[in-house]
Amino acid sequence: MTRGDIPVSVIIMTRDEAACLPACLAALTRFAQVFVVDSASSDGAADIARAWARDWARAGSVEVVDFCWNGRLPKKKQWCLDNLPFAYRWALFVDADEVVTAELADEIAALFTAGPPDRAGYYITGRPVFLGRELRFGWANRKLALIDRTRARFPAVDDLDVACMWEVEGHFQPQLAGQAGRLKAHMLHDDRKPLAAWFMRHARYAQWEAALSEDGRLDRLDAAEPWARRWAKRLYRRLPLRPLAVFLVAYVLRLGFLDGGAGLTHATARAVYCWQVAACRRDLRRRREAYGGKG
Repeated sequence: MTRGDIPVSVIIMTRDEAACLPACLAALTRFAQVFVVDSASSDGAADIARAWARDWARAGSVEVVDFCWNGRLPKKKQWCLDNLPFAYRWALFVDADEVVTAELADEIAALFTAGPPDRAGYYITGRPVFLGRELRFGWANRKLALIDRTRARFPAVDDLDVACMWEVEGHFQPQLAGQAGRLKAHMLHDDRKPLAAWFMRHARYAQWEAALSEDGRLDRLDAAEPWARRWAKRLYRRLPLRPLAVFLVAYVLRLGFLDGGAGLTHATARAVYCWQVAACRRDLRRRREAYGGKG
């Protein structure tokens, strides 16, 4: 393993991520450039990042960039692509609560051994760590995290009217001018904050998903996805008894029960999220009829 041997710029976006950031940074020593883009953290996350920038004796660099959202589009991910002083054409988005495994770093390094990759981006699977246990089964997320930044752009989704919306683009992928591939190795999604933070974050996501589902914005956003992913997402959102269906798929069909108590809790939490989306949609309709309210 050579420090700084992967010609990729990593982007980590932070806001109060001191609990997760050290593990995230420690897994990135092979990448030639790392940006920590911090939104006025109050828990010392930016200081942790600056300490790494000073003390990480390796090739390449760690740079801390302060970010203050102006309340308009573009949001933080696209702002990073537009404004960071990149040294490399390829960028890897890593959440502060994600850890790049050694296998994933090896696979990304191998992509560049014969020159630039021929795809415009690559999907990476995130395997959750829940209640301290890495889950081998059940639900996992897949996102377009490794991108040729000259051929990728996040769509300008007009969600500024949504209650509880935030400074980072929602759960949608960047659009590519070219084909996407998929990497075999995975990242760990290891949120080291208390479990209550998971539920609070997903309550916000549920409000966003509900608002964009109600008026068709989410379907229009899906239109840019490859047809298989587009129809899979639409089918998923329209499942009858969706919370129960999601639980059964995660816990039974995808063998989540093999992960023990953590697998049961994770499958239940995913089902609760789906229930939250449905409840938020009902509330949006009620308020619209009663008060003419918005999301």
